[in-house]
Amino acid sequence: MTKKDALFDVWPDKYDQWFTTSIGSLVKKYESELILGLLKPGAGEIVLDAGCGTGVFTMDILSAETQVVGLDISFPMLRRAWEKARRYPFYPVWGDISKLPFREGIFDKVVSVTAIEFIQDAQSAVAELFRVTKKGGVIVVANLNSLSPWAARRTETANQGDSIFCKARFRSPDDLRSLAPVGGVVNTAIHFLKEDTPEKAIETENEGRIKGWDTGAFAVARWVKP
Repeated sequence: MTKKDALFDVWPDKYDQWFTTSIGSLVKKYESELILGLLKPGAGEIVLDAGCGTGVFTMDILSAETQVVGLDISFPMLRRAWEKARRYPFYPVWGDISKLPFREGIFDKVVSVTAIEFIQDAQSAVAELFRVTKKGGVIVVANLNSLSPWAARRTETANQGDSIFCKARFRSPDDLRSLAPVGGVVNTAIHFLKEDTPEKAIETENEGRIKGWDTGAFAVARWVKP
């Protein structure tokens, strides 16, 4: 295992605990709604969750009575996902998104949440996601929006020598859209700030949705494989 592979190995507890905070739980709610709205997982479908981490969003996909293959490059993160999902049709695979260990066209749908930022050749990685998706299948990829205040803060943290975010490249909705060989749609969520109160966050999120802001921290692309 390389240092790159071990990047997130110390993060399972910290990552999960963030989503239990008042703002973190709102982030989880809005991000999950956006992912599920674009992915639309259905009963009996086989879904690849590429970069599943600790399974935060995997569990929502499994709740739609799907089968999920969860792939992650960090074994500790993957093990945490397995602990959460062991009673469901969840199949963990230790692997790299850039070199998926699956044959062509075997998944009904593929999703990857905030993993693409840490892959040097993101376009090739997205091509891999397309490769393993069936014709007519859906590919959903989420990343931190470079147009958002959240990305600006992470960049500032990276400039101070943070070992996680100094490896990341954040992309705007247009940047994200350009990673695929076909046209797609990109929506954003999380228009509020980390320091906002829950009440202020909900108000700001509703305003961002109504006005169609493209600066939400969570940018999610959806493509259909031709």
